[in-house]
This record gives sequence, C-alpha cells and structure tokens, in this order.
Amino acid sequence: MQDSLDLTTLIFLGLAVFVIWKLRSVLGQKTGNERPPFNPLIRRREEPPATPREGGDNVVRLPGAGADRAAAAPATATVARNWKGVVEPNSPAARGLDQVLQLEPAFDPRTFADGAKVAYETIVMAFAKGDRRTLKTLLSREVAEGFERAIQTRERAGQTVETTFVSIDRAEIVGVDVRNRVAQITVRFLSKLITATRNAQGAVVDGSPETVVDVTDVWTFARTLGSRDPNWQLVATEAGQ
Repeated sequence: MQDSLDLTTLIFLGLAVFVIWKLRSVLGQKTGNERPPFNPLIRRREEPPATPREGGDNVVRLPGAGADRAAAAPATATVARNWKGVVEPNSPAARGLDQVLQLEPAFDPRTFADGAKVAYETIVMAFAKGDRRTLKTLLSREVAEGFERAIQTRERAGQTVETTFVSIDRAEIVGVDVRNRVAQITVRFLSKLITATRNAQGAVVDGSPETVVDVTDVWTFARTLGSRDPNWQLVATEAGQ
C-alpha cells in the first residue's frame, strides 16, 4: 500500500516538474458577437512603448535568445525571409521580423506565438481570480497598474468573475516594429471563453456561466533586443475586431 502511494506521489511530482519547466521555457520566470473578455482592460496602444526594464517583469521568453546567443549581427547583415504562413510576405510585419532576426538570429516567431498563447491564458485567468502575484510577474508596470485598478473596482463592488477557457483558436502576429533596438510584437488572439460576473449576492450581472463567447484581443509584447534579459513584457492590450 505504501509502495503504491509512493509511486503515485512520484508520478504527480514528475508531472508538476514538467509543467513548471514548460512554462518557464516559454514565459521566462504564457464570429459574431465578438467582444473583449474584460472591458476595464481595453486601452489604446502608445507608440512607441516605454523601453522594457532590464531584469523586469516577464511575459514570453524568446527561445534561444539567452546572453550566450543574443549577440547582434553586423549592421550591414541582410536577413530576409519569406515568412509565408507567419505574416504576409513583404508586409511591414515581415520587414519587422527581418529586423528582429538581424539582432536576434535565434528568434523563432512560431515558437514565440506558442509562448504568447500560454501567457495569454495565464494572464486572463489570473485577472479573473484577482491573482495579483501572478499578474505582477507577467506584466509591465503600466499594464499591471491598469489591471490592479480593474480588480480593485470589482472588489469594491463585491463582484467576482468566473472564467473558463474553451480554446485558443489562433494566435497570429499582426505587427512587428523595431525602434532603437526595442522590438514590439503585436499578437491577435482568437479564443472561446465562458465568463460571468456575479454580484455580492451571487446573481449574474454580466456574461453567462453557460454561454461560450468568441473573443478577440490584441496584445503587444516588447523587449530590448540584444539585452541580457531574454524576457518579453506585455506592454499594451486592446479589444480586437
């Protein structure tokens, strides 16, 4: 009996270690009636965003962009890819990816998009639960302050949010811009959620605990390319169309 219990415990410990490792590898310490899941978070993008702080808040780890592989390519280097299936060839986003690759040769936009999906779900769920500790480690200071104000407003009203992720149908890169070595990558997320807000008495005041809603969000991540810190910050959020 004890041996069986020990084996089960070891299996669950192994799974926990794998999940934590997987999250760290991508997060860096993840049609009709479309609407944003939480209106208080909607904001317009500011151009350009503030330069991310070295060693600051983390969102998505750039695969292979550690200090040992982050040396910038020569300014005259030409890095051009078709990017078919990632962004529209010869588009501003494609040219932006070329610029990123000049400074971060190990950059993989597909792996980045996968990591962004993990970050997206993690942040949305943390916001719904009011998990400030998780949010603080995943957001830039400005975005974290906006989330905090929304959570405080909800708490003062005695409201709670119930959110269930049904699926993330797509995470597509829709914009890439590099200025003064600061890269901005904008990702449009198409997801399906079940979300409901309840008042202090438990009555539903927004959403529905039984209805699946199609949601489009556009989030922007930023990072100083070539820096020792391989992590990206979520610097802007807005509702998508």
